[in-house]
Amino acid sequence: MTQEFKHVIRIVNTDLDGKKQVLFALTKIKGVGEMFANMACKLASVATNTRAGDLTDAEVKRLEEILKEPLQHGAPNWMINRKKDYETGEDKHLLTGDLQLTQQLDVTRLKKIKSYRGLRLQWGVPVRGQRTRSNFRNKKGKGLGVKRKK
Repeated sequence: MTQEFKHVIRIVNTDLDGKKQVLFALTKIKGVGEMFANMACKLASVATNTRAGDLTDAEVKRLEEILKEPLQHGAPNWMINRKKDYETGEDKHLLTGDLQLTQQLDVTRLKKIKSYRGLRLQWGVPVRGQRTRSNFRNKKGKGLGVKRKK
């Protein structure tokens, strides 16, 4: 009873390359990095170096459940990407479209309340305290870092 090789597997509405190792194939999903993929494989008891196309349907289903609800399957709290959600206050891990939508809503909320971060995002300048004299020239337009004497 041999399992057929699948060239494309679908996990969390994302097509993954079946030729890649499971660890690296999972990183194609938005919201899943290498460490999170490694943790998901360990919780699903799937070898990280197996090819994604060789996974059985049961293993794919188990991986998908763990990716959707990592805290219920024993994932550490520091591993998730949305701690203390602004609206609900609960910890959750967001993937694909939900992650993009939530980030967009966070940015619009910051702009609306006119916080420092929101204003910096609106102006298109760095938010986290980087220097702007020499870097980020492409956002601000052409110009020199230092004006020359004439």
